[in-house]
Amino acid sequence: MKRSIWHQNYVTLRKQLKTLRVENNFTQVELSKKLDKHQSYVSKYENGDRNIDIIELIQICDAINVDLVNFIKLLYQDITKHK
Repeated sequence: MKRSIWHQNYVTLRKQLKTLRVENNFTQVELSKKLDKHQSYVSKYENGDRNIDIIELIQICDAINVDLVNFIKLLYQDITKHK
């Protein structure tokens, strides 16, 4: 797979992270405070201006009270249905 932030899999990841944030009633500002980051950090990964790594994904899931394993299962299902 070509590593591009605009590859459909990365787009899917960003959409799911934003959906989880909104479903759990967090604004970007509230989440960024829990992560001890600037609001632009959340905005940039949600908009595709930056990638996140697995450690950041763990921190984001923890901050919004989402089980990482369940998130990855849902992400996997969503990604594989596009094949």
